[in-house]
Amino acid sequence: MEIPGLGPVVEDEYGSLVSAPVPVPVFGNASLPFTVDGYADDPAKEDFHAAIRTFLALDSAVLEQAGPAVFEYYRDIAEDGGEDQEDFPRIAAAGEVWDHVLFDRHEVSVQRDGEGEPVYVSVECECAWEPEHGLQLVFRDGARVTKVGPYDGHLTNASAYARDVIYAR
Repeated sequence: MEIPGLGPVVEDEYGSLVSAPVPVPVFGNASLPFTVDGYADDPAKEDFHAAIRTFLALDSAVLEQAGPAVFEYYRDIAEDGGEDQEDFPRIAAAGEVWDHVLFDRHEVSVQRDGEGEPVYVSVECECAWEPEHGLQLVFRDGARVTKVGPYDGHLTNASAYARDVIYAR
């Protein structure tokens, strides 16, 4: 099977469709594999195509817009005792958070949150301030960041915590 924008995909042991690594411009062209769930049986495959196409066209401006929410996540970890650790990074402003994030360690996940829901692109990243849970970035329809925080596998804070916000402590 082939998915536009990703090329040939193969089914893994969990039933997900997995691509070869693809350069992701918003992450400095880090090459990441994509894992696509629910595609084969979805009647609106074009929604997946559009989300992937949109995501792969993003530039760093989308990260700049999400910077304040990611900085809020950083500040919460700092206030919860992170600042007391010797190797905890000192980040003074939202624009500096991305200097402490690695985008090239995990796959990009593409899926719906439920039947009829939008397609979400989710990425687990490594971040210097929270090595255990990292940073999850979720892009609704591949277009804009709608959720940040520790990686918890949820695609929205509304479905996870009944709070429709980008970051929920």
